[in-house]
Amino acid sequence: MMDWQDCFNKRIIKDIKPDYELIKSLVKSSNNKLESENKLITSNITTSSKISLAYDSLRELLEALAIKKGYKIYNHECYVPFLKEIIDESDKGDIFDEIRKIRNAVNYYGKDIPIQEANDTVAKIKNLRNSILDLLNI
Repeated sequence: MMDWQDCFNKRIIKDIKPDYELIKSLVKSSNNKLESENKLITSNITTSSKISLAYDSLRELLEALAIKKGYKIYNHECYVPFLKEIIDESDKGDIFDEIRKIRNAVNYYGKDIPIQEANDTVAKIKNLRNSILDLLNI
């Protein structure tokens, strides 16, 4: 697992000026994805879609938070040290990393997720998303 300095050294993160219009747009897009996820009925066919939509909704809020703090992060893995080292929320970093790995298994390796595990994962994503919204203070 990379730390914040590794991400910087590999140019996966760069310093930027906060862009409040972009932050607003990301929050709106995040809300739309969450609303789409909520409209899907959970079934064996929709579990991966629900996880992907919820995850994308969360990731967009993390991107908005990073931009607000003056960073552009170019890969999902570097949001873990962002949460742990910059935001000082180690538990949230661990939860995001766990969610990220599940989402990657679904999106990149075709893993089938049982309905109960999908429901649990989406609930974790929504809880973390609410915490990130609180940190955004919008």
